[in-house]
This record gives sequence, C-alpha cells and structure tokens, in this order.
Amino acid sequence: MDGPDSQLLSEYARNRSEAAFAELVKRYVDLVYSAALRQVRDSHLAEDVTQGVFMALANSARQLTERSILSSWLHRTTKNIAAQTVRTIERRRAREQEAAAMNPLESVESEAQWKPIAPHLDEALEELNDPDRDVLLLCYFERKSAREMAQILGIRPEAAQKRTNRAIERLRGLFAKRGIIMGETGIVVALTSNAVHAAPVGLTATISSAATFMGALATPSIATVLKTITMTTLQKTFVTAALALVAGVGVYQARQASRLREENQRLGQERGLMVEQVQQLQRGYDAAANRLTALLNDTGGFSRNAGELLKLRAEVDRLRKTAKAATPTESAAILRAAQVTLLQQKPTEMPERNIPELQFATEKDWANAAWDADLETEGGIREALSKVRDNAEETFLNQMRPAIESYLAANERILPTELSELKPHFKTPVTDEMLQRYKLLQSGKPNSDRQADLVELSIHADEDFDSNRVMS
Repeated sequence: MDGPDSQLLSEYARNRSEAAFAELVKRYVDLVYSAALRQVRDSHLAEDVTQGVFMALANSARQLTERSILSSWLHRTTKNIAAQTVRTIERRRAREQEAAAMNPLESVESEAQWKPIAPHLDEALEELNDPDRDVLLLCYFERKSAREMAQILGIRPEAAQKRTNRAIERLRGLFAKRGIIMGETGIVVALTSNAVHAAPVGLTATISSAATFMGALATPSIATVLKTITMTTLQKTFVTAALALVAGVGVYQARQASRLREENQRLGQERGLMVEQVQQLQRGYDAAANRLTALLNDTGGFSRNAGELLKLRAEVDRLRKTAKAATPTESAAILRAAQVTLLQQKPTEMPERNIPELQFATEKDWANAAWDADLETEGGIREALSKVRDNAEETFLNQMRPAIESYLAANERILPTELSELKPHFKTPVTDEMLQRYKLLQSGKPNSDRQADLVELSIHADEDFDSNRVMS
C-alpha cells in the first residue's frame, strides 16, 4: 500500500485499515527496533518495546496525521518506553544479558567507532533541536538520499546535505561533552553501518495483528470479534502487556478521567438548558412582535387597547434585551468560558504539565487553546495545554531578547555564562525557575549570523506534544 505516512495514518484512524498500519510498521519497524535495542540491550526486551511503540502509534494515529516526519515521534516514543522498561527490570538481569543481547557488528572498524557512541546516541539525538534530529533520522535511520530528503523537507538537495553536515557537527559536540572524542567521518561511518538493524522475522506480523485487535476494541463487530477470538495465546499475552504499558494510567488517572467526564456531562446538560431557554425567549419575542405589529396595523384597535399596547411594548423591550444577552452565540460564549475555566484548572491538577512561564499566557491564549479542545481525554487536555505553553514560552523568549541586548550593551558585547545573569535586565520580573528551562548555545561574543541559534528550550513539560523553541 503506497502513499505518504500522513495518508496511511488517516486511513488507519478513520477505517482501522490493517493494510495501512502494516505498511507503516514495515517502513519503521527496523528504526524503532534498533533504537530500542540500543537502550535495553536485550533483543527480547527490544521486541517488547517495539510492539509497545507501535501500539502507542495506533492509539495516537488521529493526532499524528498532520506530521510530515513520523520518524521523530517514533524515536522519542521508543526512548520513553525503553526507559520505562529498563526501570522495571532487575539490574542483575540487565548486566547478564547485555553482552548477549547486542547484535554482532559488521566490521572491526565500525565496531571500534560504534561501541563508544551506541550507549549515548539516543540521549544525544534528543538534545538536538527538531530540524537537526529530523535530518539525521531521515538520512541514517530511514536511509533517504539527499534528493528524497529535500522533497520531504521542501528544500534543495544541496541545502539538505548542508543541514545534515551541520547536524553531524552538533552531534559530535554532544558526544564530546560526554568525553567521546570522534571525528565527523567516524560518526558517519558508525551511523551508516550500525544505526539500523533488521528486526526479527515475524515481528511485523505480530504488531499488525495486535493493532487489528486494538481496532476491534474501538469498533467491535461480529466479524471482528470472531477474528480476535482466534488470536494465539502469545498474541493475547502481548496485547495485554502492550495495553498496560501504553496506557500506564493507574487508579489516579482513572479517577481523574471519570471526574472529567462527569464535568463535561454537566457542561453539556447546562448547554442544552441554555439553548432551550434561548429558543423559548426567541419564540416569545417573535409572538410579542407579531401581536404588536397586528395592533399597529389596526388603528381602531390601537385606541381601544392602548393599555395592552404599552404592556406589549414593554414586554418586547424586555424580551429583546434578554434575547440579546442570551442568543445562541452568547450561549456558545458562555460554554467557551466554561471550557477555558476547566482548562485553566488542569496545570494545578497535572503539575507535571505546568511551567512557570504560564503567567505570561493571555486570556486569548487560553481561549484559543480551549476552543474545540477535547477536554474529556488525557490526550486532548495535553494537546490544549501544549498550545498554551507554546504561546507562553514564545512570549518569554520575546522578553528575553531585549534583556540579552541590554546585557550585551553593559558587558562589552560578551554573552553571560549563565542565563540567570540576565534577571536584572528583564523589564518584567522573571524567576530562576523560568530561566533554568533554557540553555545558552553560544559563549563569548555572539555569532554575527542572525540565523545562528542563541538560546534553546531544554526542558519540555510534555515531550509528545510540546515544540522545540529556539531563539536566533
């Protein structure tokens, strides 16, 4: 089945197409398995992690349909699930299986270059900004040519190659910080030979079957149920483990989800009542207006019913004012305000998603994020909060730019060694907690190239939804 990743994801999200998902697994199973193997260092555990990653992809397909480069999301998810897996196994078992789990490397030369960087590769990739990580994943993990990369990224092949070279240089610098001194050529040789290993035979079919089972849970039918009943015991065991791994919610999250559903049901009931009241007011207003028009057309009736006419005029005025205050549009605004209030409570309920820069988020930022947000699911809440954080972080960086200019003017155009030195130069007071979430990418005198990155967001509140932020 051909087509771009976004098309296949849309097909799977809409129709639970096994063929579409199987094609995605075929495209990326080697990449995911290799990243998992580097981190868990056990082929069997790497298979478990790989299956967990693709189960997460099946659950998140609808949210990922707009991504142009899927490999970046898959790599990050692999890292997270692998880390969780490593934490749950005994250290002794990990040490015993480490030597046996690593696949034989292709040559003595590549082994010498690969061995020191393999344990640090995935952490280093995560420290790169999104554009640099994307080009490395496309070039060395998906094995795309410069021309293919250029088509995906919408740039010229020469620019794609230049961006890849720059990313390798930055990766080399990250390795150097870890005490691994290696030239760019050595890194290229190591990545080319060892970045991706073939996944075990049969793993693709197992993942695709499990994804079909997940779809059956979401949209059950007689035929689908019969199909899932015939699954092997091994597949059922895997699906149970994968569901537990991907969900990872626990009793607390279940209670939170239940409370959130009750809150949304209450808001839905209130909305229905408001709409009904608006409709009743509108009907009353129309009836009163019709009666008033009839009286005005009847000149004889006007003189005989002056008292009733005055009452009707007063009633029409009252209904008009009430209708203006509670039209369907106003009713929607009331509901929107309720959504905003509900979203603003979430950073307190989910402290791990809170950031100090949220104090810079405006009411408009909250309103735009809450509107049309699915606050009934954890994914919808995380996506909405990510939009608010993006705007707040952008505002903070816009305040940091003049602070840096002020510092440079006062210090002979020399950059600070720590961002905390900028505090006196902010027009709006900031805290150390805010500044600790960012890191300086340059030292000494700043690079004269206006496109050179100067400050980068280094700590994300939500790795799956938050964007990387860089100030040039």
